[in-house]
Amino acid sequence: MTETSPMTIQCPPRRAALRGLAAILLTPAPLLALAAETAYPDKALRIMVGASPGGGTDILARLLADKFSPALGQPVVVENRPGASNTIAADLTAHAPPDGSTLLLATNTGQAVAPHLLKLKYDPLKDLQPIGLVAVMPNVLVVPANAPWRNVQELITAMRASPGTFRYASSGIGSTQHVAGEAFALVTGTKAVHVPYRGSSQAHLDIIGGQVEMMFDSTSSAMGQIRAGKFRALAVAAPKRAAEMPDVPTLAESGVSGADVNTWYGLFVTAGTPRPAVDRLAATLTQALAMPDVQERIKSLGGEITVMGVTPFADMNRAEFARYGKLVRDTGMRAE
Repeated sequence: MTETSPMTIQCPPRRAALRGLAAILLTPAPLLALAAETAYPDKALRIMVGASPGGGTDILARLLADKFSPALGQPVVVENRPGASNTIAADLTAHAPPDGSTLLLATNTGQAVAPHLLKLKYDPLKDLQPIGLVAVMPNVLVVPANAPWRNVQELITAMRASPGTFRYASSGIGSTQHVAGEAFALVTGTKAVHVPYRGSSQAHLDIIGGQVEMMFDSTSSAMGQIRAGKFRALAVAAPKRAAEMPDVPTLAESGVSGADVNTWYGLFVTAGTPRPAVDRLAATLTQALAMPDVQERIKSLGGEITVMGVTPFADMNRAEFARYGKLVRDTGMRAE
């Protein structure tokens, strides 16, 4: 009887494993990257939104989700986590597994303003990987449609006559609406009480009801109420008039300089996500922003699309962080 050596039984699997390892080690890096890119994504994705349903961020997130899902071959859902100036959604994204399945549609509120006011458990510059810029929206100064003030100077006169009695709404402490309100008070020498909400859509109800006198809101959020005749738009906080509101002057045209604050929207993913996944998300975003229906929808919200790749957007993100940090210090803003 021939004795069978245990080594005879074990060698083939080991040799196969070694051959497999050698094949991986000898495979050129570009082919490995291509394989990783082809495999991504292998499960459903979610886009985190730090605002309530119905607001500008939510509208854009759902617009992107509709385009990303067929392009990536996976379901893409929008998850609203409003509060803390968009930072709740950002925190969840920052601490998600770095597999590219958790995205964040952020604004400069959470990325550039709130970090200078709130104590966060994540670093917005280190824990979130930029993908690309989605759109830039001007903020517009709105009052209730039945308010007695027909223009910015009438509003300023009324505010100076009753200092500290006017209230201005925002989507939260540290939001761009908050910054715009404080900048407006600083350059006009007026005083107003800041009333923060958990998203613009909730603030709208109180403006319409007259509980709050004014608000700087992004055109993406306010346009529907303006068109419905529930808001009166007094001025656009931007260097030029909004294409969708050609009859509404800028703040500068209204005699107020130094209070222009826009709202930008950008797509991020958890830091540490493999670069092939980052690149595929960036390419998918670029393709989505080139679609005529997406461009028309963003234009209808008063926004402008500026295609910006991963590296340029990361540079912009850092620059905005520094710029708004200075603005927060100059206006004396605090986390109330």
